[in-house]
Amino acid sequence: MRDRNFLIENNAKPIWHPMAHPAEMRAQPPRIVMKGEGVHVTDIDGNTVIDAVGGLWNVNLGYSCDPIKKAIADQLSALPYYSSFRGTSTGPSIELAYELTEWFKPEGMVRAFFTSGGSDSVETALRLARQYWKIKGQADRTKFLSLKKGYHGTHFGGASVNGNANFRRNYEPLLPGVFHIPAPSTYRNPFNETDATKLAQLCAAAMEDEIAFQGGDTIAAFIMEPVLGAGGVIVPPDNFMRLAREICDRHGILMIADEVVTGFGRTGAWSGSRLWGVKPDMMTMAKAITSGYFPLGATLIGESVAESFETDTTSFGSIGHGYTYSGHPVGCAAGLAALAETRRLKLDENAAARGIDLAGALEQLKASHPLVGDVRSKGLMAALELVADRDSKKPADKKTMAKVADAAYEAGVMLRVSGNTIILSPPLILTAADVTRIAEGIDAGLSAAG
Repeated sequence: MRDRNFLIENNAKPIWHPMAHPAEMRAQPPRIVMKGEGVHVTDIDGNTVIDAVGGLWNVNLGYSCDPIKKAIADQLSALPYYSSFRGTSTGPSIELAYELTEWFKPEGMVRAFFTSGGSDSVETALRLARQYWKIKGQADRTKFLSLKKGYHGTHFGGASVNGNANFRRNYEPLLPGVFHIPAPSTYRNPFNETDATKLAQLCAAAMEDEIAFQGGDTIAAFIMEPVLGAGGVIVPPDNFMRLAREICDRHGILMIADEVVTGFGRTGAWSGSRLWGVKPDMMTMAKAITSGYFPLGATLIGESVAESFETDTTSFGSIGHGYTYSGHPVGCAAGLAALAETRRLKLDENAAARGIDLAGALEQLKASHPLVGDVRSKGLMAALELVADRDSKKPADKKTMAKVADAAYEAGVMLRVSGNTIILSPPLILTAADVTRIAEGIDAGLSAAG
């Protein structure tokens, strides 16, 4: 690697960063992260901080998981790549597909289609949903329903079902036939309803109304995150996903659970669907499947969908979709090692326990800082929504958010800012002491901005 001066001089110049304005990055170059160890990362200036972002929701096992690193190195020596397109397969992909279907057997998953990441997995699920209805002889079922505030990646299909204008406006027109219903957020919703049970019923009624308007026989699938991540860690009422499943069943609509963030323990359960007691028709996976050590994702397919494809005698059952790196042997080897460590360390149980610690610490911060309008969490998914005024819920401005993040970093904690919300998604190997340090860092950030 070239020297420090070269990296600093060229930071944000030949590279465009995702989810950022190129001019802003050039004017205020981002931090250069050079090393990771355990739950910490170290920047180019030697500052070491707790990574309360977990890479990007994905480094569940931290940065020092030697079994994954060894699995990658061993597979590179044995077979660095081979295609999984028709006619060939690899050992690691066969084994990982088996492990995934066993892991998510309680959710009803029986098949795995490998992808390169979360956006690919969502795109695959949307395409398979439309194809499923062609197999079933209901070709009019082409539309999709999703939640406002939901996030489903950045491909055209995923961006279309996204419920946040930030990921849509600059790329419109997007996929036609996508319709959104209100997110079940007790802090901000169009019904001005704070009771979680009532809110779930109101959002479910809005879903029913949209289905009636569109015609249930024109809708292919409903997609949702069991806990909405990038939209601000919106934790639905306990009964909402079950209500949505019941509505889908009544109208013959497929349910796709986007588990890219919530899969493999982050909510305190092995999946968000399992957390809420729901069996979807398909599930999208990525991120923690390799703990971020290799780009890999998967779309998991339920029994009834799989059976329809596998018993089809027409051309509609042939899958004309895939990626060069679908089932990448190195990625699958990384996935096998990551899942073994995830199970051995019981990361779901640790996420649940540390999530309780974190929720308590964030509530204390809310009590101490008027800047905090709302605290939301489930397991080790958490958010603080910052406001200029609690009564009006006016969002805190960009300058305030930057002050919080910068001061927290100086205090030893890396935060993620999204709009007026601080999003926390630390590694699932977090300790109670780490939770305390994260809270102290946020406290320093809030104090500096308040």
